[in-house]
Amino acid sequence: MEKIWTELYNAAKAVQNPREISERIEAGGVAAAIEAASGRIYTGVCVDTACTLGICAERNAMFHMITEGEHEIRRVLALMPDGTTAAPCGACREFMTQLMPGRYQNVEIMLDYEKEKIVTLGELTPEWWI
Repeated sequence: MEKIWTELYNAAKAVQNPREISERIEAGGVAAAIEAASGRIYTGVCVDTACTLGICAERNAMFHMITEGEHEIRRVLALMPDGTTAAPCGACREFMTQLMPGRYQNVEIMLDYEKEKIVTLGELTPEWWI
């Protein structure tokens, strides 16, 4: 496995800190790390709310990337509460495809860190906006 995946895993682990923000908001159960085209790593955590105002860790990391002036993604790693990795949800996949239409297919996604299983966003989302 390429060294960058360990860097992404460690970056996500460093910000994952499950906590209660208020009686209606929790954060940090899921953490994400994204490698931008520049090679810079951006992180984010999920913010879960009592209504639909929350945000996934992956989109939080992408928003951080955009805030810093970048908009091209190379790799995405999402770290679940139990320490495993998983694919981004449909909303996060949709955001990535809209962020990089015509170029999203090659974004690499870590599905299973322990088994070193990596897929592309094109494999996960083959027929976007048919």
